[in-house]
Amino acid sequence: QVQLVESGGGSVQAGDSLRLSCAASGRTSSTYRMGWFRQAPGKERDFVAAITWSATNTYYADSVKGRFTISRDNAKNTLYLQMNSLKPEDTAVYYCAAAKYLSTRYYDQLMYSYWGQGTQVTVSS
Repeated sequence: QVQLVESGGGSVQAGDSLRLSCAASGRTSSTYRMGWFRQAPGKERDFVAAITWSATNTYYADSVKGRFTISRDNAKNTLYLQMNSLKPEDTAVYYCAAAKYLSTRYYDQLMYSYWGQGTQVTVSS
């Protein structure tokens, strides 16, 4: 089992930055890819970004490309999401996820086995 705990959410103004963290514990060596998803009120949970175990490859949703950066520190078992130039439409609960099987469908939440409890990000205009 892998436990994931997000932190770093908050309320900011449009144009501000935030960095989310996700601390992993347990059998972290069994995970391949990690990712961030978000769910806005009344909407489905959407893919935001993903990163492979070695951090060789990163993937982003078009809506955040160029503004968000995903990274990981395997020595600290921590995943990060640096969010710059935040917009009101980025307001959502952000979830950290880990996949224990290899898959090319990095955007598909069904490919992820472990999830954090989420952290709220609110961006006001």
